Amino acid sequence: MTLAHWVYLLGALAVVLTMVFRKNLVVPSLIFTFLAAWAYQGSLIAAMESIFNADLYAATQLFNVFLIISIMVAMLRAAHHIGADVYMVRPIQKLMRNPLVAYIVLVLATAAISLFFWPTPAIPLVGALLIPAAVRAGLSPLAAAAAVALAGQGMALAGDVVIQGAPSITAGAAGVPLTLVLVKGGILTGVTGAVAIPLAYLMQRQEIRQFRRQSAEDRMQVAGMLGDSQLEMAATSQGGPSPPLASCRALVFAVVVPVFLVAVMAALYVFQLKGSDATALLGGVGALLLVILGLAGGGRGMGGLERVSHHLVEGFTFSFRAMGPVIPIAGFFYLGSPDGAKGILGQGAPGFLFDAAVHVSHALPPGSAVAAFGVLILGLVTGLDGSGFAGLPLVGSVAGALAPGQPQTASLLGAIGQMGSVWSGGGTLIAWSSLIAVAAMAGVNVTELAKRNLVPVLAGLVVSTVVGLILW
Repeated sequence: MTLAHWVYLLGALAVVLTMVFRKNLVVPSLIFTFLAAWAYQGSLIAAMESIFNADLYAATQLFNVFLIISIMVAMLRAAHHIGADVYMVRPIQKLMRNPLVAYIVLVLATAAISLFFWPTPAIPLVGALLIPAAVRAGLSPLAAAAAVALAGQGMALAGDVVIQGAPSITAGAAGVPLTLVLVKGGILTGVTGAVAIPLAYLMQRQEIRQFRRQSAEDRMQVAGMLGDSQLEMAATSQGGPSPPLASCRALVFAVVVPVFLVAVMAALYVFQLKGSDATALLGGVGALLLVILGLAGGGRGMGGLERVSHHLVEGFTFSFRAMGPVIPIAGFFYLGSPDGAKGILGQGAPGFLFDAAVHVSHALPPGSAVAAFGVLILGLVTGLDGSGFAGLPLVGSVAGALAPGQPQTASLLGAIGQMGSVWSGGGTLIAWSSLIAVAAMAGVNVTELAKRNLVPVLAGLVVSTVVGLILW
């Protein structure tokens, strides 16, 4: 262990403490990237260069994630412009007959939409169009918000089996094949959701019964939701041609878009496309749909060609605004892995975090429950930043360091850490995360929502970790 190792470990501790105090992680990440590089290279100029090199390396590793998010968000914005998103979810509204069915429908719809569009851009769609119907059916606003958060920001985002952003980061930091983390993460997040989602409903049964006794008018007033007339206005006020033509066009694309996305899923299965190939196919189809929707949405004020470009800019703006701060944080933690350190500092550079974890691993059996729950706790702590993704390079690096040369074990530990980081920081337990958007759409207090989610989520994570240890 050299001076550079100790400086890096001090930096990792500083980042974790910064998370605990709910401060931004960019500054300590940049400072300790500089200090660790200076301690290793002994050159002030080279250390300054390493800051840029670390960010560039991280951006290179993560750009495919940025790109797919940008394309899918742009496509969703184009669909929203012509009103197709309203009709896509309208049939689901008719299924909500009672609180339990409404809760199940919210969970399934949110999970399905979030898998393709990511939860944050899906929140306005689900929140504005489905939560009012669920509340009207007697589901309390808090229970509705919990369903959206647990299914979207929790289960769909933590597994991320379609866009594959989270497992790509974890697998890259751990130095294991993406498929291993993808499969294990998908199963573990499914187990976590299978425990957390029903438990959250059961813990709120009394409140739901009391809320259901109120009249439909009182429910809508309490929740502060959109009424039916507002939904109709949303469906026909997207600009462009007259309402009858706009409605017909929206109906057509409300069928076309889901059909294309289902076809993508079928193609992934038939042609056994995984990893980057699967992401590329989804991104390509999303880009084509963006072009079609954008051209169809050309109307007053902006032509079709300009509208496609406009929505694409919106997608990139959203993507970089949501994930841009992850780049310097990831750059610092990539220094902890051998491949990342070589890419940033040059050949011969050691993986600082890997080296330290190797020392610890001698006293910590990699396949033990202690190691698994240790990585889970680390993931929960890294989720305190409120993004869920910032800690993935760290938990991936630790997982790879605890099980060098053991891809099955390393991928399991990485998947467990990924569950802790994304389920907590992705928007189920952290009040300053995207959980704020969910609470706002449901008209509830975000702190109260986080408290309601705490026991179900922690129970789900414990069960999924045990299941992972049993299976692998």
